[in-house]
Amino acid sequence: MHKGLVVILLLTMYAGLLKAQPKVTRAIKVTQAPRIDGSLDDSAWQHAPLAVDFITNSPVYGNPAAVKTEVRVVYDNTSIYIGAYLYDDPAEIRRQFTTRDNLQRANVDYFAVFLDTYKDRQNAFQFLVTARNVQTDARVSANYDGEEGNYGDVSWDAVWDSKVSIRPDGWIVEMRIPLFSIRFSRKSDADWGIQFMRFSRRHNETSFWNPVNPAVSGFANQFGDITGFNKLVPPLRLSFSPYVSGGYRQTPYANSANQYETLKSGGMDVKYGINESFTLDATLIPDFGQVISDNVVNNLSPFEIRFRENRPFFTEGTELFNKAGIFYSRRIGKVPDLYDSLQDKISSGELDGYQVLKNPSVTRLYNAVKFSGRTAGNLGIGVFNAVTENVKATLRNRGTGKDSTVITEPLANYNIIVLDQALKNRSYITFTNTNVMRNSHERDANVTALDIALYDKANRYGIVLKPRYSVVYDIPGRYNGFANYLEVGKVSGNLQYSFTNELKSDQYDPNDMGFQLAPNVFANTAAVSYHIYQATPAFLNQSYQVAVKQDYLYKPFSYQKTAFVASASWLFKNFLNLIINTDIAPRWYNDFFEMQTPASLFKTPRQQLKRSPYYSLFIDGSTDNRKPLILSWHIGGAEGPLPNDPYYALQFGIRYRFSDRLMLELNYKRQYDNGQFGYAFIRDPSTAAPVLARRTYADVTSVISGVYNFTSRMNLTFRARHYWNRLQNTNLYTVHNDGYWTERTDLVPADYNINYNAFNLDVFYTWDFRLGSRLILGWKNWLGKDYEYAINDVTYKYYTANAGQLFRTPHGNEFTIRFIYFLNYQQLVKNKR
Repeated sequence: MHKGLVVILLLTMYAGLLKAQPKVTRAIKVTQAPRIDGSLDDSAWQHAPLAVDFITNSPVYGNPAAVKTEVRVVYDNTSIYIGAYLYDDPAEIRRQFTTRDNLQRANVDYFAVFLDTYKDRQNAFQFLVTARNVQTDARVSANYDGEEGNYGDVSWDAVWDSKVSIRPDGWIVEMRIPLFSIRFSRKSDADWGIQFMRFSRRHNETSFWNPVNPAVSGFANQFGDITGFNKLVPPLRLSFSPYVSGGYRQTPYANSANQYETLKSGGMDVKYGINESFTLDATLIPDFGQVISDNVVNNLSPFEIRFRENRPFFTEGTELFNKAGIFYSRRIGKVPDLYDSLQDKISSGELDGYQVLKNPSVTRLYNAVKFSGRTAGNLGIGVFNAVTENVKATLRNRGTGKDSTVITEPLANYNIIVLDQALKNRSYITFTNTNVMRNSHERDANVTALDIALYDKANRYGIVLKPRYSVVYDIPGRYNGFANYLEVGKVSGNLQYSFTNELKSDQYDPNDMGFQLAPNVFANTAAVSYHIYQATPAFLNQSYQVAVKQDYLYKPFSYQKTAFVASASWLFKNFLNLIINTDIAPRWYNDFFEMQTPASLFKTPRQQLKRSPYYSLFIDGSTDNRKPLILSWHIGGAEGPLPNDPYYALQFGIRYRFSDRLMLELNYKRQYDNGQFGYAFIRDPSTAAPVLARRTYADVTSVISGVYNFTSRMNLTFRARHYWNRLQNTNLYTVHNDGYWTERTDLVPADYNINYNAFNLDVFYTWDFRLGSRLILGWKNWLGKDYEYAINDVTYKYYTANAGQLFRTPHGNEFTIRFIYFLNYQQLVKNKR
């Protein structure tokens, strides 16, 4: 009896071990490459092993996939070929057109392959094709867990080919991935990690060939294996992307003549494979005019607003440089430091005797280069360098007619060095150094970061350590600071928990090349979460989390805030998604940054401001993405002990799919606070102390966007955004040293009201007329910067009135055309032969 139990136990354990082993498939080398036409009839496919038996990842984990999939892999001396037969009812295959790299919530089926070419179980290349033959490609990194259709940095673009076809029992995907589009080490018998993914919108189901358990931390560590790449030789990787662009821009000014510019530029991007693993990317005289406008807001906070990077050179293949989180590429080619102050002096009349002839709003790049790759020993190496111009504004004296120049941004060199060693069990250690050197006696800066992540063999527990050190050489003198982030906890399983500590000294400053909201922090967080990935009678999956946060000012060490945070999310059987979040601060707390005193965030001691307790509740959700009409919402509010002090926020999104080619979306967001306390942006005339305001705060954003897809490689997109912010001061206060305040009556609150509007319209026609080559036509329209505060809040009290007046206020316009042509050395040689 006991012997039988032991045998059963051993067999069970052995079966569990077998189940944990990654699946293995084999690639077959062919002498005649398959033709990429959406058919698997070529002889090249006939003897390739099948990868089958996909397992669901979401919405429920662990079930056999609802639809059958078969995948084959072959290769030759130039490319890797993927052939997938995706069985399904043709009438049920979802085929909405999308733009490249943009799948979220689209009504479309797709298939993807992931290649872990160094088999480090951390980094990989993703190649995805939809049922309309729209491509997505991405770089997967160690700390990216993935979301629907997006498992890495989709800003990375490669040149590769694909075709799809609809069959009586499903659809077929054929891919050709040239070897020059990926990186791998030279081995006589290569063994890679590989993963296949299929998404069926009809079932809202994501399935993988090798099971990907959402309760297990990490993604690439759950890949299968592929063998058979015998004597795979990395090709010479050399490509050129020359471009020419032209256009016209008109910019309105309030107190000077409108500025008219003819835009013309030309340059080239070059990619050169120095050896089998390392690539040099260079951009010469880049032009970044055709990027979507920033979501500008009226920033009342003491902290900088972070904007999304939209420039291709700074988004493509930069995952290694971004790993430490101290590289904010918008610093490079930013708005010149003195641009706004010069415009303000002209608008205010301080330079009344001068006319602005030229005041560039962007710092132009002379050139930028990226060197990156990974050795056979899994050491990633990256070097980034960029040089920006010496920006000059031109002023004309109205009386004498003499012109003079003002340097608004000095010549600068930006540099990053990264060493990233991948270790066993998803662990890694990364060294990053950023350095900024400016011309003459201007500010220089250097930041060094070390990132260490260690996980146990079972991938259940982990520790992350991130020490940093910064040095800034400024005109007043040198200052330095340090920071550290520590996190320990259980990272896998249904039950997960963690403890984190974040420390930033008062003068830790990575902002010359990085982004930091505030220094001077000592914060602790304890969190626990529980996730259920199996279906229940009511839900497909569900998740719960609670956390306690305790924050202090580092210097002088002072209490800031205690908060309790909880959230819960449910995915219902009808694919309605619902999330509830609550945030409670049970006691009065301190804010050391709101009053912006001292003005520099890196100076102490700081003016203390007392904040009242609050409790908040917000509900988020969205409807079934398979429907033509998709709704999403964010609704909630907060309350505290102060009288007549409610806060509420609501956001609604409506997306309607008119056809597989046309889709429109409307997003409306409104915030209202009847008693917001904040810096009034005025100071006491005798003491220079900051004045506190209580105000009625209204903030509304409306965005209308849409896309029409002519083909899988040609589309027209537009996006119009109007932002309105109104501040109506009801009381003004003097803040005392202990942070509490008393009302003052010597100032009229209404004299300091603010009414702010911002508007942008972006329209782009994009045609990828051949692999890697593109034609773009663009029109950008915006509310003139000098007119953002010009609409009177007395006459135009409400959002609709502001929106109506908006189009009677001067706007800027820009029309551009850009032509990019991809030239690959291998193709040139082949054509010559």
